[in-house]
Amino acid sequence: MKLQQLRYIWEVAHHDLNVSATAQALYTSQPGISKQIRLLEDELGVEIFARSGKHLTRVTPAGEAILKIAGEILRKTESIKQVAQEFSDERRGSLSVATTHTQARYALPKVIESFMKTYPDVSLHMHQGTPMQIAEMAANGTTDFAIATEAMEHFGDLIMMPCYRWNRSILVPKGHPLTRITRPNLEQVAAYPLVTYVFGFTGRSKLDEAFQGQGLTPKVAFTAADSDVIKTYVRLGVGIGIVASMAVDPDVDDDLVAIDASHLFASSVTSIGFRKGTFLRGYMFDFISAFAPHLSPDLVERASQCSNRQDMAALFAGISLPVH
Repeated sequence: MKLQQLRYIWEVAHHDLNVSATAQALYTSQPGISKQIRLLEDELGVEIFARSGKHLTRVTPAGEAILKIAGEILRKTESIKQVAQEFSDERRGSLSVATTHTQARYALPKVIESFMKTYPDVSLHMHQGTPMQIAEMAANGTTDFAIATEAMEHFGDLIMMPCYRWNRSILVPKGHPLTRITRPNLEQVAAYPLVTYVFGFTGRSKLDEAFQGQGLTPKVAFTAADSDVIKTYVRLGVGIGIVASMAVDPDVDDDLVAIDASHLFASSVTSIGFRKGTFLRGYMFDFISAFAPHLSPDLVERASQCSNRQDMAALFAGISLPVH
């Protein structure tokens, strides 16, 4: 059994069983991957992938178990490389972050700018996606960190740490009737078509819970994953916008009026996380602390030792999170 064979089966499984696409991603040949997978299956005496002719059709039950262990081995191998790199050159390496548009556009720029000045020899990669995709990328090792508000609870092998609280603003054109109301209530808001986030994005669940709690069913006229897209359609008159308050830029959005909605919706918490067993290099600790100053290296280490969500909740119970 070779480490290369484990990498091949892992990558094939994560390229929708497409050996050709896997070969392109790994800069190798399709026949070479197929041969190594067959050699591994012959050695183990079980099929990892079921086949129809030359095509792989599904992962077998035995393959599921083997792939789970292969993933753990590959992650440990990557940690060994990280340890070696930390001791050979602690200021050189790479860092990949998976996050949403709102975090990438509004929460991270200053953090990344400062980080890149401090660590010019660290290559930084940002991946954007849905919260579910973000969590999955961190869980399977595609990225080092996941930063998001939703869907993190679905992945038990992630260490998720709270960073900050945030709430929402209602965006309307100047002269809109809501601008004449000091503190609009949910019924007044629900009287207008809404333009807001796609379900599962940027704390959308808190918005839905608030309306449902009042027995209201607002007309959601348009949804998007991108705060800037939402603003565009508010400007077009499609409806009133509900966005994260951090996404309101007074300079760029001076043609719109932002109405604080923190009295209408429960606040949301954005978290940063990494997969269990990850070796964090010095600059990774610094990135976390830059994004969330209360997450000191000591606290991050303690969080990584928590065995369940209850222990994690207890660790952060006494910490007052900043508000963005």
